[in-house]
Amino acid sequence: MAVKERVEAVLNVGLRVPSIMLLEVLYRWDVSSFFQKIQRSSLNNNPLFQYKYLALYLHYVGYILSLVLLTLPRQHLVQLYLYVLTALLLFAGHQISRDYVRSELESGYEGPLYLEPLSINRFTTALICQMVVCTLCSCVMQTKRIWLFSAHLLPLVARLCLVPLETIVFVNRFAMIFTGLEVIYFLASNLLVPFNLAKTAYRELAQVVEVYGLLALGMSLWNQLVLPVLFMCFWLVLFALQIYTYFSTRDQPTSRERLLFLFLTSIAECCCTPYSLLGLVFTVSFVALGVLTLCKFYLQGYRAFMNDNTMHRGMTEGITLLILAVQTGLIELQVIHRAFLLSIILFIVVASILQSMLEIADPIVLALGASRDKSLWKHFRAVSLCLFLLVFPAYMSYMICQFFHMDFWLLIIISSSILTSLQVLGTLLIYVLFMVEELRKAPVENMDDVIYWVNGTYRLLEFLVALCVVAYGVSETVFGEWTVMGSTIVLIHSYYNVWLRAQLGWQSFLLRRDAVNKIKSLPTASHQQLQQHNDICSICYQVCVCVCDGCPGHDVSCDHPLQSPLPCRLLEEVVVCAGDLPSLPQPAERLITTQLFNTGRPATRAPNTASR
Repeated sequence: MAVKERVEAVLNVGLRVPSIMLLEVLYRWDVSSFFQKIQRSSLNNNPLFQYKYLALYLHYVGYILSLVLLTLPRQHLVQLYLYVLTALLLFAGHQISRDYVRSELESGYEGPLYLEPLSINRFTTALICQMVVCTLCSCVMQTKRIWLFSAHLLPLVARLCLVPLETIVFVNRFAMIFTGLEVIYFLASNLLVPFNLAKTAYRELAQVVEVYGLLALGMSLWNQLVLPVLFMCFWLVLFALQIYTYFSTRDQPTSRERLLFLFLTSIAECCCTPYSLLGLVFTVSFVALGVLTLCKFYLQGYRAFMNDNTMHRGMTEGITLLILAVQTGLIELQVIHRAFLLSIILFIVVASILQSMLEIADPIVLALGASRDKSLWKHFRAVSLCLFLLVFPAYMSYMICQFFHMDFWLLIIISSSILTSLQVLGTLLIYVLFMVEELRKAPVENMDDVIYWVNGTYRLLEFLVALCVVAYGVSETVFGEWTVMGSTIVLIHSYYNVWLRAQLGWQSFLLRRDAVNKIKSLPTASHQQLQQHNDICSICYQVCVCVCDGCPGHDVSCDHPLQSPLPCRLLEEVVVCAGDLPSLPQPAERLITTQLFNTGRPATRAPNTASR
């Protein structure tokens, strides 16, 4: 059953691709402009010009036929393709008979076949081909009445009966007319089938809309037609045809730079209509999904497929490409301009994919460094991916600067790749600190402070990058060409990437300073008190080397020792006791809350519950 379902799914997509191809051809062929060119040229008296309105009607009929093929149920669609295949087989059979009759007329031999070796060879070859055609037609139509598809055998039978060659020509024409009458009779007997299907479909659609609404109807059609996969297959076929056309017309080999230009121009040729643009959007989404899935599998193996994140499914990259293409009027540009614009759009899409890869790798790398996993292969995979995410965005930024002149828009695009490299660098530094602490026998003193300053340093670098982008944008707006769009982008970038970063960083600094003051306000236990308590740290669950006299903010009598030096962030995240901290000299006293230090990082160390 699984194989049958997969075959049906493939047929459901593959048989609908020609309908999208027909829509693409009809959109590219503008009938009105075509006949206007004929009218302006010297071919004004061309008989083709007399069929202008007929061509217009056929153009709209083609759109209707494409929509019918696109929305037809799978069973009826398969049946339709079988009918078309039978018609093609019958046409091939008559072409074989026509070629055979022409060859016999050219030879001029009218005697018995067995006396002429060439005649018997021609007859045998034609007979075998005709029998294959008849058998295939019978199998496709699922009928045992093979004589219905045997009209093109009449010229062979006439030649076998030593009928004159001039008469065989009329027999061949009669066979073609007979087959045509069969086709007309079949079409006439099924003339009401499209009407009945349309009526049934309208009744079902009306019921669905009445009960569930238009949104449910749209979702149902989306799932049944598998539109993302359908448009992706359509675009891949279009792109493959474009590449094949290029290489079939070129004899000399292509250089590496020429291949890159060929790749961009081929993509540009395959996104000049709304249908091909949608195909490119879905293709980019599936490519992004494949890259992110491969990233998860590389880091975690088969465990990566247990917890799927809806944010890492490639939809962000596809939507980004669609918005940028619509906003810049991509399909209205010339091919060469479209290729250069696509290079920038694809750069933005790749930068978004790299950022998503970092979001996947960051917690895995830090958790691997904080754990006691001795697997060198896991560490190699994590570090190698981080090195790739560190180097590749910088390389992309360097390459795009070689092709385009630096301006405000290009600086915004490049800044995202620079921020990705900075974030990866911070992750690698923290990972190295974790590994250094793991290799030492005793814990590193003030490790949490070191990690805090590493986080703070690369956050400051991110803030400086955003500030430089804003400063460049302001200078270009003031001293260069002022535009409403440019000023709007500068304001948005200033608010979200500068002001909010600065505000969040300052709040984090205040929380850190408050936590440090709270820790300094706690009393220190003596050696006698340490022996009297004989307990472990209430936060890290390790044996206390130096403990405080009680829980933070309460009394010594509650007996909650704390390890020293204690990570300040844990006092911001963890509620150790219900007691209050000692009053501090600051005017506004803060209690221990669960507000996180907003660095996007996990805790410094996982609790070592094995020591309990």
